[in-house]
Amino acid sequence: MSSDSSTIPRSTTLAKHLSGNFGLEDQQAALRWVRRNAAAFGGDPANVTLFGESAGGTSVCAHLVAPGSAGLFHKAILQSAQCTGRKWSPGPATWFPLPRAEREQHGLDVAAQVGCSDLRTAAACLRAEPVEELLKWSDYGLGSGPTVGAGILPVSPEQAFATGHFNRVPVIQGTTRDEHRLFTAAIEAVTGQTTTDTGYRQQIRTLFTPTDAARVLARYPTDRFHSPGEALSAVISDWAWGCTVLDRHQALDRQVPTYAYEFDDDEAPWFSTLKKPNFPTGAFHGSELQYLFADEQLPGPATPAQHQLADTMVRYWAQFAYTGDPNGHGAAPWPRFGTGRHVQSLQPGKTEPADLAQEHQCGFWKTIGS
Repeated sequence: MSSDSSTIPRSTTLAKHLSGNFGLEDQQAALRWVRRNAAAFGGDPANVTLFGESAGGTSVCAHLVAPGSAGLFHKAILQSAQCTGRKWSPGPATWFPLPRAEREQHGLDVAAQVGCSDLRTAAACLRAEPVEELLKWSDYGLGSGPTVGAGILPVSPEQAFATGHFNRVPVIQGTTRDEHRLFTAAIEAVTGQTTTDTGYRQQIRTLFTPTDAARVLARYPTDRFHSPGEALSAVISDWAWGCTVLDRHQALDRQVPTYAYEFDDDEAPWFSTLKKPNFPTGAFHGSELQYLFADEQLPGPATPAQHQLADTMVRYWAQFAYTGDPNGHGAAPWPRFGTGRHVQSLQPGKTEPADLAQEHQCGFWKTIGS
């Protein structure tokens, strides 16, 4: 059997080609390559599952909306995607799908930062810069998400899901319970500064209006947590992650089979390359990946219960990729979200329904900013 693998740059793996840091056009080209060549590798070009985590999840979200992605995949898995809600993001809110005008301004900002501020020569100047110099700006929150308002992505995922105008395929979608604990820990490690009570209050007042900030601080007082850093993590995990994905579950399940989950191992092994913070790391952003794949930075499941959870998750993901339904092969039943607003809580030793609205205080958050 032969394949036209020469059409994909040999220095670029397919996995990286599909990651969140490549443009949607490049990703669509890779998906077309998969369709042309799947049979040569024993796959079925009519049964392709696209999935990603974090920025990769945001890309999958965009492909659900992009007209040019129609027919290139048949199921989608979104893990910890930030593609609706536009709330917290490091620096400018550019993890999200943003309008073209904002993206262009981010490009001008980067150009100015690297000494290419003259619009007449900016393009040539940027091309002359080392790739490493330009790539680092993605880590500062500049330009890492999709652009809305062009032929590739005419409307935002938020609008498309609300109106039902998206590529309708079965979906698995979820988050980790303690998403923001990773970001708080990483920011503290980079800055060398532990979040203080004063710093926590300042950040809340930056994120919300004075009236809302006072209500948030009363709802999430630091004496309820191990540290101000954990309090800050709880606020953003609930507001920007848990309640936002719950809204997206509801929008998607009105149109397509949607299987919702929350990864909830509060003892998930921590990074080998990042200092632990002064609070429990819990089910942090990205912690579920080590239960699905080997990861160089994450140690992987350690206890028998964690290994059992990993086996359960792999069975769910594989069964969904095969049939569009995660149920089967002896795993605990996983109803669609629309069946009693069911969210499957993935924990060591048990798999049971979770009430995201109660857990993340979504009734309270619906009154913030309104």
